[in-house]
Amino acid sequence: MGLRIDVQKRTEDYPKWLPAATSIGAVLLAFVFSGLILLSVGADPIRIYSFFWTASFGSWGAVSDVIVKATPLLLIGLACAFAFKMKLWNIGAEGQFYMGAFFASMVILLPMVDLQTTPKFLVLGLMMLMGMLGGALYGFIPGILRAKYNINEVITTLMLNYIAVFWNNYWIFGKYSDAGFQMTKMFPKIAWLPRLSDFAKQYKSFSGITLHVGVIFGLVAAVIVWLILYKSRWGYKITLIGDNPKAAKYAGLNITRNIVLVFMFSGALAGLAGMAEVTGVVHRLQERISTNYGFSGVIIAWLAKLNPFAVILVSVLFGALIVAGREIQPSGVSFLIQGIILFLVISSDVLLKYTIRVVRTNKDGEIVQPKATVVEEAK
Repeated sequence: MGLRIDVQKRTEDYPKWLPAATSIGAVLLAFVFSGLILLSVGADPIRIYSFFWTASFGSWGAVSDVIVKATPLLLIGLACAFAFKMKLWNIGAEGQFYMGAFFASMVILLPMVDLQTTPKFLVLGLMMLMGMLGGALYGFIPGILRAKYNINEVITTLMLNYIAVFWNNYWIFGKYSDAGFQMTKMFPKIAWLPRLSDFAKQYKSFSGITLHVGVIFGLVAAVIVWLILYKSRWGYKITLIGDNPKAAKYAGLNITRNIVLVFMFSGALAGLAGMAEVTGVVHRLQERISTNYGFSGVIIAWLAKLNPFAVILVSVLFGALIVAGREIQPSGVSFLIQGIILFLVISSDVLLKYTIRVVRTNKDGEIVQPKATVVEEAK
């Protein structure tokens, strides 16, 4: 007699609470494992995590910084979740983010409108549309390659990331460089997204707060993505094509068109994130406007189990990791935690696809079935 772990593929649906439980468990275990690693190198994990909390949520200014960092993560997380729902692995949100920032900046750098007479809301509206257009067009490339020629979108989107970054650098080191630096001149204030401090000047506690209205873009986008995926015919088509392409094709759905549209919509959300970053935070086009937002968005989408509203919560967590990571020593702790979270999230998918149990075995290694109870025998 002995014990062993038995792993079998699920033959029925898992409980509704299991996806959320695995995500929460992945985050908690990530902090536990990270704490053990920190302990092994002589650091005090309790002290570091306490400082992490204070640096992220200890004041209005800290909370504001967290939400500012969470805003592009939210939009990019939604972009990834939307594509992943159709089993399209858009790993190119980083590049779409950069192209959205570039296209939005062109409204000011060319300029496309008279900045002296055009109302602010029209300038920002045009920048928003241009940012989404830039991301959508950049999403069209891997979309059409996958739809028409079945070229793996993981490879194309990854390679396009580098092209977008160097395209951005070409202009900011060249024609639009500010006195030779790797950035453009500061945008005029007509191209700045309003901040909370602009609306609450009478409250001293909000003075200097960096929170801008770009967060509203993310919240509205979360509602729109949820409505599309769960309350619309297009959302049903997206899910059907992702789950069973053969059945979708048999049902007469235009798979090619839907692949391209989903990629473009995903790219538009990432492009909007780029626009929000250059108009709400840095107020210019510059090098390194992203701290790996595109790749963090992949983790966020998976951790949220592709649920748009869960993406909001996970984005705040990752925003806190970024803000606290600037203050915590040893440096790199936040990226360590992110990496462990990604590993555990991917690993936790095993629980959704397989049942894992400890069983008794006989001396030949065969599973010993438990004896039936009187009630079961009666049935």
